[in-house]
Amino acid sequence: MTIIDRDLTAGEVRTGTRMTEEEFERWALRERARAEWVNGEVQIMSPANIDHWDIGVWLTTLMRLFADKYELGKVGNAELLVRLENRRSLPDVVFVAKAHLSRLKRTYLEGPADLIVEIVSPDSQSRDWREKYLAYEMGGVSEYWIIDPASSTAEFYHLENGRYARMPVTDGVIRSIEVPGFWINVDWLWDQPLRSGYEIAKTIGII
Repeated sequence: MTIIDRDLTAGEVRTGTRMTEEEFERWALRERARAEWVNGEVQIMSPANIDHWDIGVWLTTLMRLFADKYELGKVGNAELLVRLENRRSLPDVVFVAKAHLSRLKRTYLEGPADLIVEIVSPDSQSRDWREKYLAYEMGGVSEYWIIDPASSTAEFYHLENGRYARMPVTDGVIRSIEVPGFWINVDWLWDQPLRSGYEIAKTIGII
């Protein structure tokens, strides 16, 4: 009897529960579960805390408005499942370039995003800094941002000849390669409260 045949609810599935890819996708869609699938096992993700949620919404909004204005592609949040080999992830922010929009399916992204942002939670430090770093590098995700609100630390990587290379932060500013023209001052990420998205949108040329 398969996992799906047993009709388990989200509360009955634990980290480490084994499922096939098909079972996981059907279960996650049915339960709207905040979970990932890695090498045949479910990884239940903790609810985002307020800092995690706030930065994710703020950054998604700014990047989406920028990409829309300059017709660069599509930006989404953690509702979109990204399918890589042996891994199904729910990144906090996802950018898919205009040239790669055919990878977007109804409920998932088939293959690598052009840019992924992961915002570190206390339970996801090893996954975001090590496991996902290696998975995204191997999977061909062109640009990877890791943001840790707890330590006010952020690192930015770009794929060069199949390996991630650190992207420079110049005068406090990170400039995306895969979202041409998009930039932020890294210190803005640590402001409490975050600066007005409207004011930042004017500063970086969205409005």
